[in-house]
Amino acid sequence: MRRPLVAGNWKMNGTRASVAELLDGLRQEEIPAGVEVVVFPSLIHVAQAVSELAGRSIGVGAQDCAIEQQPGALTGEVAACQLRDAGCSMVLVGHSERRLILGEADAVVVCKFVAAQTAGLVPVLCVGETLEQRESGQTLEVVARQVAAVLDACGAQSLAGAVLAYEPVWAIGTGLTASPGQAQEVHAAIRAQVARLDEVVAGGLRILYGGSVKAANAAELFAMPDIDGGLVGGASLNANEFGAICRAAGN
Repeated sequence: MRRPLVAGNWKMNGTRASVAELLDGLRQEEIPAGVEVVVFPSLIHVAQAVSELAGRSIGVGAQDCAIEQQPGALTGEVAACQLRDAGCSMVLVGHSERRLILGEADAVVVCKFVAAQTAGLVPVLCVGETLEQRESGQTLEVVARQVAAVLDACGAQSLAGAVLAYEPVWAIGTGLTASPGQAQEVHAAIRAQVARLDEVVAGGLRILYGGSVKAANAAELFAMPDIDGGLVGGASLNANEFGAICRAAGN
């Protein structure tokens, strides 16, 4: 039985004051014991989140890590081992905003995936297609290629210590959401792709859905057999809304 995971990606949002208010709200939310919850603040708020959530059932992750595995001369970057030292347990790799806006290729994503696992962090590998790719029928091909980049470089066993997140690019921050059926089709395809190499790893792999997840649609999405939770963007900045999503995952 795969334990549901709800991850809140705060992206490039927050001040010390607003983050304190959000964390205070999260501490008051009822989180189901069977659901793992992790928030991903911007880097400058990681320490604040770790401190404020100490002793709570909510973990803290980072939104990115450097391709280099060890600290050194790479100005502006943060090594995965530094994130682990700061109290992070997970890190996002391959988010579409970094792939599309910052030009991160599959090879870069693989390096970050390896760096995260080497440091003892759980990488959350993000994959997904653009609207143009979906409309041209390339969804499964694009997602399979992104997953294969890690499988080819690291092997299926590497996913035993990772999480996948399917985020259709056209549904991120747009208010549009893949239907439960559309999301399930892609999730099932990802699991089948991994199963061809290792059925045990595939059976235990948690695959999250991301893309305008909110309380109103969470329960329907999470009811799908291959959707194991959500990578939540904008809705994670509202403690009440995020708490409701976590409770939906527990049902």
